[in-house]
Amino acid sequence: MNLRFCLNTSTINGSVIPVRKQIQIAAAAGYDAVELWLRDVDKFTEGGGKLSDLAQEIKDLGLTVDSAIAFGKWIVDDDAERAAGLVQSKRDMETLRAIGGRRIAAPPVGATNLPKLDLAKAGERYHQLLEVGQACEVTPQVELWGFSANLSTLAEVLYVAAAANHPDACVLLDVYHLYKGGSDFSNIGLVPGTKMHCLHMNDYPATPDRSEIADKDRVYPGDGVAPLDHILRNLTQGGFNGTLSLELFNRSYYEQPPEVVAKTGLEKMKQVVSRALGTVS
Repeated sequence: MNLRFCLNTSTINGSVIPVRKQIQIAAAAGYDAVELWLRDVDKFTEGGGKLSDLAQEIKDLGLTVDSAIAFGKWIVDDDAERAAGLVQSKRDMETLRAIGGRRIAAPPVGATNLPKLDLAKAGERYHQLLEVGQACEVTPQVELWGFSANLSTLAEVLYVAAAANHPDACVLLDVYHLYKGGSDFSNIGLVPGTKMHCLHMNDYPATPDRSEIADKDRVYPGDGVAPLDHILRNLTQGGFNGTLSLELFNRSYYEQPPEVVAKTGLEKMKQVVSRALGTVS
């Protein structure tokens, strides 16, 4: 087993830190990889930066880009809006590929409110997105958002992935979102390791309760009440051997030096993995 430890740059409030500084912080803390927000990469290029230079710096720092965050509206019912979303997604994936990334999050952007989507149609739309990704050599990972009216449960994302009828179909899960959406963690073993490349790692406190808890309440792995041992054991028993990406939005962490937050997060992730699996390699 060779799980990889990754920093999703939301954890260090990446929106206010230039992307070059983000990757430098991740490397100095000892991460294997980064999960960048493409809006931060866009800021870099809009300021005159070259993607080739960023790609080289990532490589020189010994990092890889194991996933990325983007918000193309690939799943919505409106035909014109969805077409524009696919254009945006293609552009995002081309940017990602240029800096060495091969996987991108595909959450239900634009469909977080009612009405409920037809999941079979959502599967067809995911197939279209996967075809765009195949041309870009990037794999979109259908992502569960627990607060959303659509794709808020493990059952829904598994259905959409299966309904896509595409060899590259895969899911992107998140400990907090699984809880927020009401998924039963006993079902985590239904996810085959070959169909999941990245897990968003985090934890959540006992309070506020599920109906009130929000992204800002996420805490370091091991500092909350999530059944992380169970989750990690079941996923790895099912063949998962991918990336654990620390994704937090905790305002109290944002008040601390980002270098400290990055290092603390990695240490706590490794402690949780060691406890659950007896290894951090």
